[in-house]
Amino acid sequence: MKIWKVDFKPSDLNQGSVGNMGEHVGIEFIEAGDDFLAATMPVDHRTKQPAGILHGGASVVLAETLGSVASHLCIDLEKNYAVGLDINANHLRAVNGGFVKGIAKPIHLGRSTHVWEIKIFNDEGKITCISRLTMAILSR
Repeated sequence: MKIWKVDFKPSDLNQGSVGNMGEHVGIEFIEAGDDFLAATMPVDHRTKQPAGILHGGASVVLAETLGSVASHLCIDLEKNYAVGLDINANHLRAVNGGFVKGIAKPIHLGRSTHVWEIKIFNDEGKITCISRLTMAILSR
C-alpha cells in the first residue's frame, strides 16, 4: 500500500538538501517505493572520523534525514509538520570508503507519531547500521 500523500520523484527531494546538512555530507535521494525511501551518502573526508572510517554521527545524519523527509511525505503539510523526537543507532560494521545506502521503512504511521526503521548498507550490501527514528507530528 502506498504511504505517500504527495507525488514525487526521489531526485526532486535533493533540492531540499541544498544549503543544509544533507548537502554538506553529500546525501542523495535515489529511490522510493510504495513504502520506502532510499538515499546514499559518500564515505569520504566529510563523513569519516579520524580513524578513517565512517563516523557514527554521519550514519545518524543519514538515518534522520531519511526518516524526517519520509514523514513529511506522509502528512498533509498544510495542516501538520514533523520533527524528530528520538533516534537510536546500532553501528554494526565499519565502512572505510565508497558509499552507504540508507533505506527507511515505516514501523508506525500514527496521527501524532511516526516510527521509522532505517537500515544502512555498504557497497557490498552488508548492513552497517540500523536505526529507529520517532517523529512527532505537530499541528501548524
